[in-house]
Amino acid sequence: MKRVAILTFSRQALFELGCATELFALPRPDIENWYQTDIVSFESDPLLATGGILLQSQHVTHLDGYDMLVIPSWSSQPREISPELKSAIMKLHYQGKRLLTFCSGAFLLAELGLLRGRKATTHWMYKAAFQSRFPDCEYVDDVLYQYDGEIGCSAGSSAAIDLGIEVIRQDYGHDIANKVARRLVLAAHRSGGQSQYVDKPVHRGRNLFSETLDWAIANLDQKLDIDTLAQQASMSRRTFDRKFRATFNMSANAWLIEQRVALAKQLLEETQHNIERVAQFAGFDNAMTLRHHFRNLVNITPTRYREQFKVNQQSEKDLQKSA
Repeated sequence: MKRVAILTFSRQALFELGCATELFALPRPDIENWYQTDIVSFESDPLLATGGILLQSQHVTHLDGYDMLVIPSWSSQPREISPELKSAIMKLHYQGKRLLTFCSGAFLLAELGLLRGRKATTHWMYKAAFQSRFPDCEYVDDVLYQYDGEIGCSAGSSAAIDLGIEVIRQDYGHDIANKVARRLVLAAHRSGGQSQYVDKPVHRGRNLFSETLDWAIANLDQKLDIDTLAQQASMSRRTFDRKFRATFNMSANAWLIEQRVALAKQLLEETQHNIERVAQFAGFDNAMTLRHHFRNLVNITPTRYREQFKVNQQSEKDLQKSA
């Protein structure tokens, strides 16, 4: 069971705090070994949040015993960081524990130097301020989140939930991530590289474009390309490609590869199929093609991914027995 701390502070943004709470602090008795989460603050007084709402959270002076810290937001302007908070976050990082930031929360980690030389992102409206204050960070423009297994940074609002769902997927697998996403009335996974916003308003009524994406995800084992998708959406190839790039900040082919790799991950976690069969079910031509794209996106081979997942699952069981 992983212990999680969600950081609160005066002038806290409530939406991102709510996202963190829904993701990690909501009791889920039907899920075995679910996160044990505390809402904590390094400030002893009641906290005045957005809208004049008073918050009372658990006052702490350290983060010992926690496996993950979630920072829902932070001031985008220079703000004093208490020695206790700085020491606690640095210690957590040096222990190899996980740090997640939502929206402007990336400013806190950057201020502490933990994003130096790393890829990082935040809400698009803070881009200029972030780049100006932290030129030693590799700011990534217009993505939903950046996450390397230790430090994760998301853009604002719903992108925070996308990062949270990805973390849950890594900790508990696709089935649990899908279950949590369904309860939040969300799609189970949006890759971090998608665009933070769409220029055009949501179409009212039947949306053939959206329906086509759902159809594609349900038929990844079939031969799919941009021509097939455009035909399914009753669009010309050019119109479909333009809309796709405006919506996802990537090509349809790149999106299909990401979806197929995500399906391959699920198959590696949940089945005993050999790599050739996994490639077939995920819609790749052969195991070699799967290995190529899997390594590009996940940075390890499919076989190693399966081995690591089994080790992580066994570690969780061992922790439960020793608790």
